[in-house]
Parts: sequence; structure tokens; C-alpha cells
Amino acid sequence: MKIQAAVLERENIERDFEKNKALTVRDVELDEPGRGEVLIRVAAAGVCHSDLSVINGTRPRPVPMVLGHEASGIVEQVGPGIDDLAPGDHVVCIFAPGCGTCLPCSEGRPALCTRAAKHHGVGELMTGHRRLSMDGKPVHHHVGVSAFATHAVLARQSLVKVDVDIPTHISALFSCAMLTGAGAVFNTARVTPGSKVAVVGLGGVGLSAVLGAQAAGAGQIVVIDPFDSKLETAMDMGATHTVKADEHTTEAVRDLTGGGVDYAIELAGSVKALETAYDCTCRGGTTVTAGLPHPDARMPLNALKLVAEERALKGSYIGSCVPQRDLPRMFSLHQQGKLPVEKMLTHRLRLDQINLAMDQLDDGTAIRQVIEFN
Repeated sequence: MKIQAAVLERENIERDFEKNKALTVRDVELDEPGRGEVLIRVAAAGVCHSDLSVINGTRPRPVPMVLGHEASGIVEQVGPGIDDLAPGDHVVCIFAPGCGTCLPCSEGRPALCTRAAKHHGVGELMTGHRRLSMDGKPVHHHVGVSAFATHAVLARQSLVKVDVDIPTHISALFSCAMLTGAGAVFNTARVTPGSKVAVVGLGGVGLSAVLGAQAAGAGQIVVIDPFDSKLETAMDMGATHTVKADEHTTEAVRDLTGGGVDYAIELAGSVKALETAYDCTCRGGTTVTAGLPHPDARMPLNALKLVAEERALKGSYIGSCVPQRDLPRMFSLHQQGKLPVEKMLTHRLRLDQINLAMDQLDDGTAIRQVIEFN
């Protein structure tokens, strides 16, 4: 079938995405789903820094590629071998699915699935196939999703069924932002009630971490970002203190918290932000990073402090989540008003506004934007 999709056809576009037509909305051929695959009509797709990182070269990927990894949709067709989904079911897309059989999956860590990493790294679905093409040539899938399109074919493992009562523009935000941000709080850091938490970087994932920290019962939630508007939004979402990101950040956080926070969570995707998070962590505390800097980025580390202060530095990919387990829990918290993700939604746009969305994300005038499809 022919679909409309936003295609990245060249690499390392650093800014002015609308002017430079970074993504081109084009007619693309989409094959029918094969064994173990599902065709969905995309309902809503969130615009995330991980998409922007592919465009500007921070996260190198093969091109041409249809971007978009945070999304909700409605099942239209299932391939052979699938009996637990049917046309009309509502689903959210998972960019880090598990095969269920490799060692990390068997240990309950599907985010580290070796099969998914192998296929997604070269632009394939987990099934090993590419179902997109343009002008007779293959087009790559973005982490097995490619949701900046009217329709998508995904491996069954890349989908989680959700309640039809949840608005699709809301459920889409859970597929990456909430899983990654709140998951880093719940699963990786394991924030305890009454503890002190700092969140560095207040994009959609960072604000999801703020919501997660509040839901986890943190006593003090300090947020750090260079943009005043994002700091204000974080206060509306449960933060207790704001600190402007500058050369005095660490001192300010330590003064506010009496020596540093128990848990510092970095979600900006830069080494400088990670260093700030680490420096804001107290003796015996835990620093978690879920940001994705350039693969060549390096962080100097005081090894003595790591030992003498019994510090922990942990990475978190998709919030260390098991999506089939964690999504229902998070939706339940949302229904109770404890994860009001809609507060960070600043723009609802059309597919032909995708480059505008990237510009707004890049210049900090947007937090979470959603591309919606009729």
C-alpha cells in the first residue's frame, strides 16, 4: 500500500530543519505484514529528542529512514502467527522490545535484548525484514517503529495493547517519555518515599521523571534546566525547587538539599548535564542517566570519590522497563491523576509540520509535541 511518511534522506543536519527540509513528507510503499508482524494505522506520534538526534547526527542511523518511535495506533491487519491482537485493537509502540529468548530477556531486561539491538541497528524490524520502500529501493525502519507515517508495520514484540478509552494523543506519550522518565525513577533509581531527587533536563522525558518522583513520594524534587519556561512547567507538575543551569548549579542544589540529593537523574543527553547530576548527588547517593549523548562523548570520573563515598552511577535505557508489566501500572497511575502526562503536551501538529516541530524542539520552545493523523 502507499502511505505518507516523513523521510530522512541525508545525515548531519544540525539546525533550521524547516528551512533545510530535513524531513520530506513523501509517498512510500509499505508491504503487508509478514509472519509475526502487525499493520497499524498510526494515530499519534510524539516528537522526541531521540528523533532529533538522528537528524543532527548525534545518534547515527542508516538513511533513507522513516523516523518516529513514540506512538500510538490502531491495528488494521495481523500477519500469520499472531492470535493475541485483532483489527480495531488500540496499541502503543515500543522502540526497545524484547525477543523473550535471549539472555537479557530471560533475566527480565528486555530493553537490553540482543536480537532487537542487532536488527534495529541496521534499520530492520525485529523479524529481520524491511517493509518500507521508495522508488523501488528499501527504506530503513527507525528502531523498529517508523511512526512519522500514516501507517506502519511492526514486529508483534514492538506493540503493547492498551485500553481503547485512553485518548491516543495521551497513550502515545507513554510509549517513550513516560516509560523512560518515570521508569528511570521507579525501576533504575528505585526512589524511596521522602527522599531527595534532582532531575537534570526538562524535556518530555525529564518532566516524566518529575511526575514519577512525585508519584514515588519523593520529599524534595529539584529541577535543573536553562529554560525558565520549563522550570515553571516542572513546578506545576510537582517539583519543589528550581535551579537554573549555569556555573553555580551544583552549589545551589547542595545548599537547597543540605549536601546533595539521594538520587540525581540526568535526561538531557549531554556529558555536561551528567557531570552536573553526579556533582549534585550526596555521599552514598545514586546518579542515573537516561540521556543519549553522541557515541564519542566521554565523561571524566573521580574514581576515589566513587569508592570512598560509596556512590552509584547507573545507566537506564527505556527506564529499565518491562513494557508489558509497567505500562498498565503507569496507565493506572494516570487514571488516578498521579501521572498527568498531558500537562507537558505543548503542541498538536500535522505530519506536514514535522520540520517545524523539530525546530521548536531544538530551540526549546516546545516540550512534548504530538503529530496527529486523521
